[in-house]
Amino acid sequence: MAKQSVLVLGAGKIGSLITCLLADCDDYDVYLGNLNIDAADTLVKTLHLANVTTLPVDAQNEAQLLKAIATSGAQAIISSLPFYCNPLVADIAARQGVHYFDLTEDVAVTEHVKKVSQNKSNVFMPQCGLAPGFISIAAHAVMENFEQIHTVKMRVGALPVNPNNALKYSLTWSTDGLINEYGNLCYGIKDGELTTLLPLEGYETITLDGVLYEAFNTSGGLGTLADTYAGKVQDMNYKTMRYPGHCKQIKLLMEDLKLNQDRDTLKRILENAIPKTLQDVVLIYVAVNGLKHGDLFEENYVKKVYPASIRDTLWSSIQVTTAAGVCSVFDIIMQDSGAYHGFVTQESIELDSVIHNRFGKYFA
Repeated sequence: MAKQSVLVLGAGKIGSLITCLLADCDDYDVYLGNLNIDAADTLVKTLHLANVTTLPVDAQNEAQLLKAIATSGAQAIISSLPFYCNPLVADIAARQGVHYFDLTEDVAVTEHVKKVSQNKSNVFMPQCGLAPGFISIAAHAVMENFEQIHTVKMRVGALPVNPNNALKYSLTWSTDGLINEYGNLCYGIKDGELTTLLPLEGYETITLDGVLYEAFNTSGGLGTLADTYAGKVQDMNYKTMRYPGHCKQIKLLMEDLKLNQDRDTLKRILENAIPKTLQDVVLIYVAVNGLKHGDLFEENYVKKVYPASIRDTLWSSIQVTTAAGVCSVFDIIMQDSGAYHGFVTQESIELDSVIHNRFGKYFA
């Protein structure tokens, strides 16, 4: 089988590991497009990725995107760009007939991708990664075990193993994405109907392996699952898990100090005050209850993922789970691309297929 060409856009925290994983696979010719070509070149040199070609690409410049697709001969694009860059990339993928994958948590961006994917033969799969992404695949797998579903709870946390600041948090991924999740409206199902929920509300506590966590509404993590199961589930919601006290501090910043209306300032504050870490843990928690054989049952899916060494480099657990999430569904689809077209949801991929995939093994 001839190699397929893939263009990875963005050489940041996640794009760098996506590139690394795909470069170790003989089935793909990997091109890495980045605004800062020196950073991309340094990544390739440091990780000894001799089979990766770097390209200078401003992802907000249509001409440069078109040139990158032409140069790479890309059959697919994986965007690890900030969410606001993705509409243009999706538009160009639609015009060029190129498969499209992204990591966005932004609901409006996903709606845009869904719109441009109509009547297209190429695949459009937004919201790959962890949450949204793998969490929807895991939840769907548990839900299939029930004849009638009452409640679906989806919870994900990416946390420092040893927190030591007032927020009890470290910046483990995109600050823009984090603020977006904390500040935008959330969606879920209540009494069988699609509904909007306020971010940072719906407070609850969860204990896993003797450790207490808090959970609260955040935007985007539910992905398309609410649309898929509207009218079939009584209640469904997604919440982010943090150490107790985090939500109160974030509310102070975003609501009391009104920094949700000044996100540039909030971003500067967070990035100047909160350290990054590779010593993190990703928590994945799904709880479903409903009827099985006429009886009321509850089933759970619980997973902890820790950092991993790949190509003699330590990658954080949020990097590993997000990159493995997108690479596994990308690989599944590209190995049988004729079976998929147009807008593809995360929940249309089977959990077993991901777990047994060469990239999904990090969830096993």
